[in-house]
Amino acid sequence: MKTIVTAAEALSHVKSGDRVFVQGQAATPTVLLEALAARAPELRKVETVHIHLEGTAPHAAPELAASFRPNAFFVGANLRLAVAEGRADYTPIFLSEIPRLFRTHQMLLDVALVHVSPPDAHGFVSLGTSVDCTLAATQCAKFVIAQMNPQMPRTLGDGAVHLSRFGAIVQVDQPLFAHPSTAEGHGLEDAVGRRVAGLVENGATLQMGIGAIPDAVLRALTHHRALGVHTEMFSDGLLPLLERGVVTNEMKSRQRGRTVASFVMGTKRLYDFVHDNPAVELRDCSDVNDTTVIRQQPKMTAINSAIEVDMTGQVAADSIGERVFSGVGGQMDFIRGATLSEGGKAIIALPSMTSKGESRIVPTLKPGAAVVTTRAHVRYVVTEHGVADLYAKSLSARVQALVAIAAPQHREALEIEARRRQLWHPG
Repeated sequence: MKTIVTAAEALSHVKSGDRVFVQGQAATPTVLLEALAARAPELRKVETVHIHLEGTAPHAAPELAASFRPNAFFVGANLRLAVAEGRADYTPIFLSEIPRLFRTHQMLLDVALVHVSPPDAHGFVSLGTSVDCTLAATQCAKFVIAQMNPQMPRTLGDGAVHLSRFGAIVQVDQPLFAHPSTAEGHGLEDAVGRRVAGLVENGATLQMGIGAIPDAVLRALTHHRALGVHTEMFSDGLLPLLERGVVTNEMKSRQRGRTVASFVMGTKRLYDFVHDNPAVELRDCSDVNDTTVIRQQPKMTAINSAIEVDMTGQVAADSIGERVFSGVGGQMDFIRGATLSEGGKAIIALPSMTSKGESRIVPTLKPGAAVVTTRAHVRYVVTEHGVADLYAKSLSARVQALVAIAAPQHREALEIEARRRQLWHPG
């Protein structure tokens, strides 16, 4: 094994003007980020690039703005204020395309900070819970620093990296970031989940994200059979279906018998489940999220959420008005791939109202809101009040379908606005 160094020694390789990749999600290398932030007095204009980061993101502190400028492909809660205040950047991009930025040198990486398992007998570590675009960054960065942790699970698939690739290794022993699963739902989420589950066919291949709505859908699938999983994110909500034999992956056309994801985010129970598990593969997101791969899965069913949907079907998913909230991620990759799949279904699921009682089916998106999924791509929109199938529907027909699944107290206002815009033409 290469010489183990301290975090401070490892981060001494970062220079002013460098671009530094940081592995994200549960694998966020906190010790390395803290050591990087500690070098702020010596550094200027260091750009950090990453997907969603967990933890405090110490390099994004306001007083370090002259030293570091985060650039997020997916914005988490710890960077929203920095983006809003202009101290950090957001780059909208499909998750499937990020590895290509690195491999084609459109985005040159000077340093990569990654979080890995200890090596096996052959000198290979695992990228653990996040292979996604981290594999490409590890392959392409000029200098790679590894935070090695015995608590990082060894996942199978694309994430094996030989020790020789690392310029410096820092040893830690600490739990990974965890997100507790939503073991019990509320009436609203469960109602949406049951509606979505009614669209899922036996033998379908699933993609879904994290949160109350996806967990509610998974709870409602316990009586289904022979489901498969091909998803960018694997969360705790899938474990009961795997353990009960609901998810068998037996009908998949690729990686049959194996659950395929790009990253894992959940609890220690999930991390223990994926450790050295040959029935789970974590793969490069340029493969997992490739529409030509997704469409090959039978009855591919993509289940995603949104912040709001306008009454013609446009989906805002990464911003609330002008305020950046998250990222494009893989929603469009899977929406399009599922639509092209034989028997596939692309679903946007959301509660009909916000916690403040505002309708999430709206006449127009909030000023400044970005469209992540266009109305030409959307097929099913689901709320607790029903399912709107928008495929090949005229504007007036889709307006009526969406108004019908809006919260009852908001339907009249939506209809009035639709009439004003000459979009209300009942059969």
